[in-house]
Order: sequence, then structure tokens, then C-alpha cells
Amino acid sequence: MQLFIPKELDAAERRVPIIPADVSRLTKKGVSVSVESGIGSTIHQPDSAYADAGAEVLTDRGAGLASASVVARIRKPEAEELDQLREGCVHISFLDPFNERGLVEKMLGRRITGISMEMIPRTTLAQKMDALSSQASLAGYVAVNLGAEHLHQALPMMMTPAGTLKPSRVFVIGAGVAGLQAIATAKRLGARVDAFDTRPVVEEQVQSLGAKFVKVDLGDTGQTKDGYAKELTEEQQKMQRDAMAKVCADSDIVITTAKLFGRKSPIIVTKEMVAAMKPGSVIVDLAVETGGNVEGVVLDQEVDVDGVLILGHSNLEGRVPVHASQMYSANITNLLLQFWDEETKSLDLDPKDEIIQGCVITRDGELKNEMIRNVYGDTGS
Repeated sequence: MQLFIPKELDAAERRVPIIPADVSRLTKKGVSVSVESGIGSTIHQPDSAYADAGAEVLTDRGAGLASASVVARIRKPEAEELDQLREGCVHISFLDPFNERGLVEKMLGRRITGISMEMIPRTTLAQKMDALSSQASLAGYVAVNLGAEHLHQALPMMMTPAGTLKPSRVFVIGAGVAGLQAIATAKRLGARVDAFDTRPVVEEQVQSLGAKFVKVDLGDTGQTKDGYAKELTEEQQKMQRDAMAKVCADSDIVITTAKLFGRKSPIIVTKEMVAAMKPGSVIVDLAVETGGNVEGVVLDQEVDVDGVLILGHSNLEGRVPVHASQMYSANITNLLLQFWDEETKSLDLDPKDEIIQGCVITRDGELKNEMIRNVYGDTGS
């Protein structure tokens, strides 16, 4: 097996798909690894570090793509680069298969085995490969720091000779991986934290981090078998917004994290709720890349609404690229080693395996993932 890992093409992407330490893990198992020259420049890892770890450093990206039996990266590939891959090549990255049908169909036509990192099942066995969770955790951490940076006051309570400063109030909406990390980070910085989630089951987790759980009786909610929050009815969404409006008005920082897997994010903070917030307050919308939870948010912009600042920055995890790369690299490496056959020196992607059934989208010119087939409404071929 020849594994090639190219540089990310987006100049704004500072994360890298693999770090030298994980190259070493792979090469010690007998995996032949090549990387594109300059791959580690954004995290201060020179080509020599990759070479010392056992990788071949290539200056010709096209040659690396053409010779590889497996290609791994972070972002979805450009369509023209798929033409450079040989038939049967395994391609691993975030693919956004719900919204990238054209890309998926291109993979089908090229008979590429497309593995989507978004689709790794949320099971105990697959936890070490779960890139969505690893990156979301860092996004939650960055969201709090970003909010604090734009807030014109300190977060912790301070007792000084000049008087006592009250702690700032942070309201986290959504207590998934990103939300829980946001709660923990805000508490470490000394803020008073409130949190809400449609799943009552997470109340204990929220309280264990020192935050107050905002209770709203929405009736039947729960979560999917994969641990994602279920979509609310219109009536439930209105009940939720009404209950959260007062908490938002009393908060200095509001962080929204409610993404719906494969669908547009719900509007949770309306323009009326924004208008009721104090001037100087900050809202950080972690769902902006899928439409946003905040009415008026704009992708990759900061919007001032009568003194309330709405931050719509994408790829927050990319703001801490060293640790984001470390975690994503571990996810990719764990995935490869989980299915590495030392005897044949190749990947054994058993179609009966639960993880493979979840994350393999295309294979042998066929659309394999049942969830994606249901979304497309046909075979996708």
C-alpha cells in the first residue's frame, strides 16, 4: 500500500492531515508513506521531520496522487484531482456527502473508495477515529476564547481594593462535544455558565462541569442512535426560543452549537432575542457553516447589531492548528491501523464491519452508505 498525504489547497486551512509522530507509527507497521513537500509548514514541522519519521517527501503533487493506493487529507478533494487518482484508490477526508452529490458521483464514476470522516460511527470502538468529535472539542474551546477576546470585560469575579467585579455570564446552547468543552473552558476562565440542550440526558454532564442547566419542558425530544440531537418540531422550537430569550438577555456571551447532521442548522437565536441583549454582548455561532443558529449571522464575518456582536467565523478548530492537527492525525492513523493487514500490507475494508458500513460512501462504482442512498433517493450511480 502506498499512502500519499497532500498539502491542503485552501490557504486559510492551517491544520495538516498528519504529523511526523503518526508517520512513524505507520511506517513501523510497514505502511509506505509519502507526503507533499511543505505539508507541515503551518505547524512548524519541516520536511526533514517527516523524512526522519520514515516518509518520502515529494515535490510533485500530481505524481503522488497518481501513484497512491490510499490518499488521506482533511478537506474534500477538488473534482479535477479525482481524475488523477487511479481506479480503486481509497480516498479519506471530510466529504460532506449530504451536500456534495456531484463529488460523490464523480467518485462513483472513477470507482474510488470514498471514506467520509463525518460518517465515522459514534461507538466506543470508533471513538479514537471520530474526527468530528475531536475537532468539535477544540472548536468549543476556541469559541469561548474568541468571545472573551471581543467582550469588553473580564470573565472571572475579581475582588480588588477598587471594588468587586461580578463574573461575566456565558450561555452555551447545545451540550454536545463542542458545547461541553465550551462550558468547561468558560468555567475555567471564571465565568458564570448556563447551558441548554434538548436532550435531558445531558443535564448531569452539564452540572458536573459546574454549569446551571436551563430546563425547558419540550415534551418528547431525545437523541438519535448515533448520539445526535433529534430535530424539533416548530412548536418545540418556539417553546425553546421563548425560554431561552431571558437567559440570552442576561448573558454577556452566548455560544450556539446546534448542528443537525446533514441538514441546515435551526434558527435558535432570533433577531428579537438579539435585540433584547445588552450592548457589548457577544454571540459566537458554531453552526455558521451549515446556515447558522443565529438570525443575522454571516459566514466569516463579524456583524454588529445595535452593539451586540455576532461572530460567524468558520473553522474555529483551525485557529489552534497544532493541536487540531495532532488530533486529526491520530484519528486518521487509528483508522488506517484498525484495518491494516500486516500479512498483505494493505487495508482490509471488510464490508460487514460496522465502522466500514458507516463511513464508506462509495466503492467499486456503487453507493454503499444506506443513509446517503436514502437522501439521494436512488443508487447514486
